[in-house]
Amino acid sequence: MLLAVLMFAVTACAGAGRPVDLVTVNSVERPRPVGAEENPAPPSTSASKAPDCDAEASFRPPDPMPAPGQMPEGSTMKAIQDAGMLIAGVDQNTFLFGFRDPTTNALEGFDIDRVREIAKAIFNDPNKVQFKVVTSAGRVDALKNGDVHIVVRTFTATCQRWQEINFSAIYYMAGQRLLVDQASTVTTLDELGDQKVCAAKGSTSIKTIADYKSKPIPVQVDNWTDCLIMLQQGQVAAMSTDDTILAGMVAQDPNVKMVGERFTKEPYGIGIPKENEDMVRFVNGVLEQSVADGSWADSYDTWLGDTGGSRPAAPTPKYRK
Repeated sequence: MLLAVLMFAVTACAGAGRPVDLVTVNSVERPRPVGAEENPAPPSTSASKAPDCDAEASFRPPDPMPAPGQMPEGSTMKAIQDAGMLIAGVDQNTFLFGFRDPTTNALEGFDIDRVREIAKAIFNDPNKVQFKVVTSAGRVDALKNGDVHIVVRTFTATCQRWQEINFSAIYYMAGQRLLVDQASTVTTLDELGDQKVCAAKGSTSIKTIADYKSKPIPVQVDNWTDCLIMLQQGQVAAMSTDDTILAGMVAQDPNVKMVGERFTKEPYGIGIPKENEDMVRFVNGVLEQSVADGSWADSYDTWLGDTGGSRPAAPTPKYRK
C-alpha cells in the first residue's frame, strides 16, 4: 500500500511539472508607448494654408508697464490678479525647459522661469502660479478653451497657429536637428528614407519629418520622452525636434548623440488666447524687462549653459503694432 502511494505521488509530481500548450515564440515585440502612431494623418487644419505673416512679430508692450499688484482695471491681468493665481500650461518631460525635479517634485527649467517672471510682474510673487501640464498637441486647445492663461512650452510661433491664438515676442530661437544612437553613422534626414523617425504629436517637427524629401516614416507620440524610449529600444532609427529639447535628452542619456546642422528655424513664443491682446502686450513688457535686467541671461546660464557653445544673445523683439 505504501509503495502504491509513493508511486502515485511521484507520478502526480511529474505530471504537475509538465508545461501545457507549448507555444513557439520566434520574436518578442517590445511594448510601444501608448498613443504611438506611424504615418499619422495630417491634422485637419493643415489642409488650408495660413496667410503669409511675420510669425515672429508680436504686439508692442505698454509704456509704462503697470507696477506689480496694480494691474489696470478691466484688463486681463487685473482679472488674473483678482483670481489670485496665474494658470500656465507647461511641460513636465522636457529636461532643461520644463521638467519635474525628482527630489523636490517641483517644476523647473528655462520655460518655467519665464512663467514665474510673469507671475511676479502681476502679483509681485513668482510663486502665484498654477501649473497645468499640457501635451504638444494640446497647447492650442488649452488656450482656446480657456483652460490656461498662457502656454510656455517650447512653443514655435507659426502663421498657422497665429490664426487661432496670439504669441508673445520671441524669447528663444531653436532649430530642428537629429538624435541618434551613439553607434549610428546617420547625420541627416536625407539618410533616413524609409526609416522610422519619431517626434511629438502636434509639433512642427512631426510635419517636417512627414514632408521631408527623403520620405522617412514619421512616428508620433504624446511626449518627447516616449521618443527617447523608442530610440533606446531600437524601435526608431532617430528622433528629430528642436535642438534645445534634444540637448536635454543627451544630458540624460550618454548612449545617444545629437547630429547634423539645424534644418529648420523654431522661434519660441508664449501662447496667449486670441482675445487677450492686452495680456500679449504685458507679457512682451515682462520679456523686455527680463532681458534688460539680466534675468534671461541668468536663466540661460542655469539651464542651458552646459549644452555647448557660448550663450547666444536674446532674440531682438519684433512688433507689428
